[in-house]
Amino acid sequence: MNTTSPAIVAQSAVRRLPRAALLLLCAAYVLAGFVGRDPLKSADVTAFGYMLELVAGTSAWWTPTLMGLPLEPVALLPHWLGAWAIQLAPAWVDSSFAARIPFIALLWVALAATWYGVYYLARSPRAQPVAFAFGGEARPTDYARALADGGLLALIACLGLAQLSHEISPALAQLSFTAITFFGLAALPYRGRQAMAAVAIGLLGLTLSGAPAVAGMLGLGGMASCLRKQDIETPADAQQQRRRAIGVAAITLVAGALAFALDLWRWRVALPPAQWTTWRSLGRLLLWFTWPIWPMALWTLWRWRSQLTSGRPERHFAIPLLFLAVMLASAIFSPASDRSLLLALPALAALAAFALPTFGRSVGALIDWFTLLFFTGAAITIWVIWISLQTGVPAKPAANVAKLAQGFEPSFSLLAFVLALAATGIWAWLVRWRVGRHPAAIWKSLVLPAGGTALCWMLLMTLGLPTLNYARSYAPLV
Repeated sequence: MNTTSPAIVAQSAVRRLPRAALLLLCAAYVLAGFVGRDPLKSADVTAFGYMLELVAGTSAWWTPTLMGLPLEPVALLPHWLGAWAIQLAPAWVDSSFAARIPFIALLWVALAATWYGVYYLARSPRAQPVAFAFGGEARPTDYARALADGGLLALIACLGLAQLSHEISPALAQLSFTAITFFGLAALPYRGRQAMAAVAIGLLGLTLSGAPAVAGMLGLGGMASCLRKQDIETPADAQQQRRRAIGVAAITLVAGALAFALDLWRWRVALPPAQWTTWRSLGRLLLWFTWPIWPMALWTLWRWRSQLTSGRPERHFAIPLLFLAVMLASAIFSPASDRSLLLALPALAALAAFALPTFGRSVGALIDWFTLLFFTGAAITIWVIWISLQTGVPAKPAANVAKLAQGFEPSFSLLAFVLALAATGIWAWLVRWRVGRHPAAIWKSLVLPAGGTALCWMLLMTLGLPTLNYARSYAPLV
């Protein structure tokens, strides 16, 4: 019996989120932002330029260059993937879209790996809800599946995920391999060989994607997580732990040797200036980039504090906190803070998921109403700006766009209008469903945040795409 768990969850509260709805949400989120746009400034178009030089044969594959400038940071694998996709694509496929195909797969893998990572963390014995005196508590598998659904919704809801995860840049590859490593470490006690293979793919992929130091720190932390004394119940468990630790250590050494052999190590650590403005900017970035799940992660740490303050934290918290600590340190000491924070989102989503079984009705209602007002207001704003550009009424939004994007001429796309209208209709149905009377499910509090983020991203990539292409690409200049 798990007496230190604050989760009191009945079997009726772990209903499975319909797979078709979840897959449709993921597909809409992944494809919006990859389809129909031009390469954007600056990381997106820069990576595309390196890929084109590799395809043209004007750059060496082991030392990519763009007009003579070396690749920095040295992220070989993402550029190889894009270049290979361009080479393999038929002649009628635009090269800029062909280069995005492997990155579409990488984002999908990141979402799937996060789901499975949260699932196996929630399978931990100490993560289970309190057992009822006469039975009826949530079954372990159903409970873990419901938390995994919530973790995936939390990841999609993050505001900072939208733009960076839709660029053909090393940041997306690093996110995908970080999520794979997260899944591998979480699943080690349950899927030995498959999990160890995932750890190998994740650490080696991070190394080849320009983050060998992050791979090394995660490897060392993963090795330590395999040697936890709290998880030892029999001598066989201790022996199994040693084998896992040796396996993770060997993979880490191979990743370090690979980085050394390919000269991938780069010292990019920069101490932040001891100024209040610098730390204030980092704080603001952290608050909006990880919104709305950072308050949920803090709530998790508070409600599960009995498992965090008694010596070492339990396994289902130790692994997410390891990833979170590595990525926060990287964000503080690296110049690209936002791209480092991107790698923390899978772990932060896992922490947010463990807040779900501890929410009361009042907290769930607060999340719903705030989300409803925020995303509905944002969607209305996007529609008003688009209507202003098309009709001139109201006049001020169109005037503001003309001032910011001088020379831009609005255009009408029937397909974009239909897709935006459909997304808005689905949002209205989702709100109506959420406020209706339905059986309780612990993932319901994250349906509106994830759906609202997907809605606004879809509207930006349909109604706002012409303006975005004009303002954020080099197409007008060309």
